[in-house]
Amino acid sequence: MIDLHLHTTASDGHCAPVDLVGRVHAAGVTTFAITDHDTVAGTVEARPHAEQLGLTLVPGIEITAVWGGRDVHVLGYWIDVAHAPLQVFLESQRGRRVERLHAIGAALQRAGVAIDLGPLLQEVAARPGASIGRPAMARALVEAGHVASVQDAFDLWLGEGRPGYVLRQGLPPEEICAVIHAAGGLASLAHPAVTRRDEMISAWAQAGLDALEVFHSDHDQGAETRYLAQAAELGLAVSGGSDFHGDPGSSRWSRRVIGGASLPDAHFQHLRARVPERAA
Repeated sequence: MIDLHLHTTASDGHCAPVDLVGRVHAAGVTTFAITDHDTVAGTVEARPHAEQLGLTLVPGIEITAVWGGRDVHVLGYWIDVAHAPLQVFLESQRGRRVERLHAIGAALQRAGVAIDLGPLLQEVAARPGASIGRPAMARALVEAGHVASVQDAFDLWLGEGRPGYVLRQGLPPEEICAVIHAAGGLASLAHPAVTRRDEMISAWAQAGLDALEVFHSDHDQGAETRYLAQAAELGLAVSGGSDFHGDPGSSRWSRRVIGGASLPDAHFQHLRARVPERAA
């Protein structure tokens, strides 16, 4: 079984990298990728444990691009995690995340909802390479008693159009693809049915996108069929994974279980065949 979309505590997942490797093995997944947001810290930590269990760990990441004022997530596979320019870029990405966190806190304060950012920032500072985002703020809202659940935090305060929503600043998808390519990897558009920017996929493919994430926990059969056809039409490879975060108590991710959306081996082999010789 192949699952190329998993998260750890290095970003917004709830399993430490070592724990995730154990759960991947227990689920019968033999090939996987840790695709934390704007960080490779989880992949680096997990690698020796994956090797001990005979698992294949594809070096991965999920980088947040911005298009039309909205997030567009681009997955990177077979990247060189030690690539110095990539590390510099990711550090700037994580810096933008902290800046956005401050802006969200200020917006919530103006709306009469006070959140102490100190513990969140201390948590990130204590974990080199860690990435923070809105889910951490959502959990802080729950812990402060402002909402009953993470889902409520997004629905009432943090989601688009809500009082605590702050537009993200960042590079467009085509530039993120270039960053991934420079690090020796392949770029795949994450969960296109969730992103809902189908009209842009052709342009992004011409600008360097290598693959579409067709198989995903939030894609139904109709979406899989549609994106398989679009990938074939545009000459793109196919990726897939569960997008597991390990948060069964949140309706945001309750459908996402390890191996719940897996990539068929034929598509994996086609994807891997596109990797530059150095990375493969």
